[in-house]
Amino acid sequence: MRIRPADAADLAAIERIVAAAYTKYIERIGKKPGPMLDDYAALIRAHALWVTEDLSGLIVLLPEPDHLLLDNIAVDPALQGRGVGRALMHFAEAEARRRAFPELRLYTHETMTENIALYSRTGWEETGRAEQGGYQRVFFRKALA
Repeated sequence: MRIRPADAADLAAIERIVAAAYTKYIERIGKKPGPMLDDYAALIRAHALWVTEDLSGLIVLLPEPDHLLLDNIAVDPALQGRGVGRALMHFAEAEARRRAFPELRLYTHETMTENIALYSRTGWEETGRAEQGGYQRVFFRKALA
């Protein structure tokens, strides 16, 4: 699966994927999840957003001083179960290694229990839980060899 930097022509598809992937969580959280509030045009301009060539998924990676933050990963719900998310996660690991970061980090909302279970099963270590930006978050890290 080819993953490439997003460009301005991708913006409508990106916003569609994000809405489709996160709308189901609004009722659980009681408000829009953080990714639904992000400025995707700015993330494209900052070269922080990548998409699959077929626009079935996206990933936002933000460099921090000592790690690469996987800020968002979203797959079109109609295309889930086809390895898109797995390919994006492998891309994040490869990108962190390419940039010489020792680890990846991410967070999710505490009510996104399916995400918490997935990260725990795939080698991510939970490092804490806290309120951040008005959301109850669960923080994870993945050390890279």
